[in-house]
Amino acid sequence: MEDKLSQQSKLEFENLVEETSHFVRTTFVSRHKKFDEFFRELLENAERSLNDMFVRTYGMLYMQNSEVFQDLFTELKRYYTGGNVNLEEMLNDFWARLLERMFQLINPQYHFSEDYLECVSKYTDQLKPFGDVPRKLKVQVTRAFIAARTFVQGLTVGREVANRVSKVSPTPGCIRALMKMLYCPYCRGLPTVKPCNNYCLNVMKGCLANQADLDTEWNLFIDAMLLVAERLEGPFNIESVMDPIDVKISEAIMNMQENSMQVSAKVFQGCGQPKPAPALRSSRSVPENFNTRFRPYNPEERPTTAAGTSLDRLVTDIKEKLKLSKKFWSTLPYTICKDERVTAGPSIEEDCWNGHAKARYLPEIMNDGLTNQINNPEVDVDITRPDTFIRQQIMALRVMTNKLKNAYNGNDVNFQDTSDETSGSGSGSGCTDDICPTEFDFVTTEAPPVDSDRREVEASATQPGWSLQTLLVIFLSLVLQRQWR
Repeated sequence: MEDKLSQQSKLEFENLVEETSHFVRTTFVSRHKKFDEFFRELLENAERSLNDMFVRTYGMLYMQNSEVFQDLFTELKRYYTGGNVNLEEMLNDFWARLLERMFQLINPQYHFSEDYLECVSKYTDQLKPFGDVPRKLKVQVTRAFIAARTFVQGLTVGREVANRVSKVSPTPGCIRALMKMLYCPYCRGLPTVKPCNNYCLNVMKGCLANQADLDTEWNLFIDAMLLVAERLEGPFNIESVMDPIDVKISEAIMNMQENSMQVSAKVFQGCGQPKPAPALRSSRSVPENFNTRFRPYNPEERPTTAAGTSLDRLVTDIKEKLKLSKKFWSTLPYTICKDERVTAGPSIEEDCWNGHAKARYLPEIMNDGLTNQINNPEVDVDITRPDTFIRQQIMALRVMTNKLKNAYNGNDVNFQDTSDETSGSGSGSGCTDDICPTEFDFVTTEAPPVDSDRREVEASATQPGWSLQTLLVIFLSLVLQRQWR
């Protein structure tokens, strides 16, 4: 009978812990799924929007060079899913490849070898053919993707830790204490008398001593998640970066076309005069290459909000849930002992089971954590042998907290490298000195201005030979058409 009651006590305790931790576990499981779905759909929408816009705008010229843009989104997706991608190098490579392609299109009368085009790409930073768009986009994309990826990885780690720690394996000393608390009243002829609340607390604090030690690192992890969530709402908002990325790249292309003659002259000066193309090719006129067809989008043509929600709504929801999960592991004994199925309740101090009789429970309540159970009157706890499994979870939280702190400052840490928590950046910094705060500065940072960067303008491709005044008129008219979409 005692063996059966021991097994029953163990089973009931495991079920209580699992039921009580249900909220924390489902919070991380459901929110991870929602955020991941949102970010993936956001990338798909942005790629589809760019493709639709560029097909309508540049037609066959875009379709013949579309792999440059497809590769950009492929690498962004690969980075988000944990791939070893250096965002800064990848974006630099994108603009260099785009310059090579465009340089051939604006100079169809020449033939360019691979070596010559490689020389052309080296002038990307020096000539700034795309204006200031690459620099701005690099900062915005890098810090937004670092924050988004790290936040989702944080949700993954929170989910895994909560799932693992909630599956407890009580020690023999814990099982004996549980059986004494839950079933000894039956042997004394007191089947209806429930354990005293304070008695229950000491039993649970002894049984969950190692779980309580998780609390300090868990709280630091939750705080770091909340800080990155604030970044996602403000300056590191990936939605505000990806939604108009098609317009920003189109604006860069227009800058290149406007400066095509100056760019070509400087490249010819630095790389040498290229060889003329065959007669058939050289007969094609430059305007034919840029027969652009702009028209303003109707609002309904823009992609619907990813995953049927917005980033701001998702972040507001997760912040509320995260705040509720703070101090979860240290308060777990109190939550269990408040359950009316378990104890007589805190208001009943006399008519309850104190482990020996129906009377008040006199011993003091132990403090939280393993070392404080040295004098626990109810559970024999070996404080010299911390649970190695719990220590592994503490380390996992510590490593993730470090990554979140780096993401808060716009820095990336290689997610695969857990050997050194202070390892260097995997994708460099998404910040410049004038944009990001000092190291782990907790002051809320305002979102950057969203005037020209958020303006969704389908920039007209400029044909050589057009006057600057004509170009300005076309561009301003497009701004007026687009800005109220």
